[in-house]
Formats: sequence, structure tokens, C-alpha cells
Amino acid sequence: MPKTMGLLGKKIGMTRVYNEMGAVIPVTVIEAGPCKVLQVKSQAKEGYNAIQVGFGDKKAQRVNKPAAGHFKKADTDGYYHIREFRVENPEEYQAGQEINLVDLFKTGDIIDVQGVSQGKGFQGVMKRHGFKGGPSGHGSKFHRRPGSIGMSAWPGRVVKGKKLPGRMGTDTVLRKNVLVVDVREDDNIILVKGPIPGSKQSLLKLYTK
Repeated sequence: MPKTMGLLGKKIGMTRVYNEMGAVIPVTVIEAGPCKVLQVKSQAKEGYNAIQVGFGDKKAQRVNKPAAGHFKKADTDGYYHIREFRVENPEEYQAGQEINLVDLFKTGDIIDVQGVSQGKGFQGVMKRHGFKGGPSGHGSKFHRRPGSIGMSAWPGRVVKGKKLPGRMGTDTVLRKNVLVVDVREDDNIILVKGPIPGSKQSLLKLYTK
């Protein structure tokens, strides 16, 4: 996990923009921030330096009493998403402080973006691992199967890590060295080059470099 400051956001979708030369740049549109600092954690008290931030306003009547007490310390009603960012100097932050998009990112920056990839359900080896498969003719009875998977007399078992059918997707993916194409302060929108893991409206973590 990167030990750098960052911001929470949600994926809006993808579109395209044009640079000064007229070239097309595919971009992912992300609504990032503003986030409020809910708690500051230090090495002396919690054992590590970090700040806890909230994103996505939540109505007060939807917050249970234990969470409401926690949010009250930061003078806020509540948030749907709560995450932590490791920081080197936690004393620079305080509960209730608001962190905005322009405080951390600007056009031309190189950042890291973390999301949860789209779920594909239970898939076979051809889609999940890119297996070639067998002959496609009617005479063949081997089309999309994985083939032989184990050993006979010794060790007489299937080794761990064998590529087999199973659940695909819903993995935490960190995409590194992503270019910031544009930052639109008024709308809390940041455009980053290329695709970002996750479905529309999914939560993303944006890290500074």
C-alpha cells in the first residue's frame, strides 16, 4: 500500500478529450473529493501514522449512534465511505479539516489510482487465464476444458496455484503512473489518461506520488 497522501473519489465513466495537436486522448472521469479528515492517527497512540477521511455525504438519520459520535468529533453528519491514508507527518492534519482536489493534484501530475475490478462471476480457464482450448471441430470432445491437472503416483495431488476455473474479477487493483490530463476545480472532476479498474460509481483511491 502506498504510504502517500491521497483522496477518495468515484468513477463517473470514460470519454475522450483532444490535446493541442488535435490527437484523441481516452480519459476516465473521476469525481474526487472533497474529503474531510475524521481522525488523525499517530505512531505513539495507534502504532502508525495515518489520517482517516470520509467521502460521500450521508444524512444524519442514516447514521447509527456509535458512528454519529465518531463523526461528531470532526463536526460532520456522516459519510458513506471511510478510508485511511498513511502519511509521514500526521501533525499537519486535524479532525474536521477539509481536503480538496486542487490541494493535491494538478494537470500533468503522475499519480496512482486504486479500485476494485469489475466482477465477472464464475469463469472457465479460457476466459480467466487465457487458455487456448482444444480443436473446434465436431469430432473433438475437448473444446474449453482445462485438460490434465494433476500427477499420478507421486505426489498424487493437484499442486497449489494451479490455473483452474473459478471466481474472476472483484480484485483490488492498483494502477500506477497514471497521467492527470485535466483538473476541473469547480466540479471536483479529475480526468486521468486511460482506463481505471472498477464499474461506474465505484469507489476509487487516488494517491499522490
